[in-house]
Amino acid sequence: MKTLLVSAVALIDADGRILLAQRPPGKSLAGLWEFPGGKVEPGETPEACLIRELKEEIGIDTWKSCLAPLTFASHSYDDFHLLMPLFACRKWDGIPVAREGQVLAWVAPDRLRDYPMPPADLPLIPILRDWL
Repeated sequence: MKTLLVSAVALIDADGRILLAQRPPGKSLAGLWEFPGGKVEPGETPEACLIRELKEEIGIDTWKSCLAPLTFASHSYDDFHLLMPLFACRKWDGIPVAREGQVLAWVAPDRLRDYPMPPADLPLIPILRDWL
């Protein structure tokens, strides 16, 4: 089974809320909510991936020094295994805006369970809730 490396970030605003993005129609797992991020390209670090993806997907800039490793998810889907480091980020430039047809929501940590998420993301919820 192929292992897919995906990097994700919990963007945390001044009120302690976390940004979630809803997967748009036409993508796998459409309608589910996830942390911003994406596939790590060959030769790319997870941090570089997030810096690139955040610029492309929601129009914000951040830096490696602002990405704190928090935890990771490891989950087997039917046709691949997902390994996903999750970083926490409290500092960026710009205002997050949906650029790829997704819907964005700022969510309090104790409300994350109200948003249906992919199976790989679910174990991350209690970690974020307890940490924040």
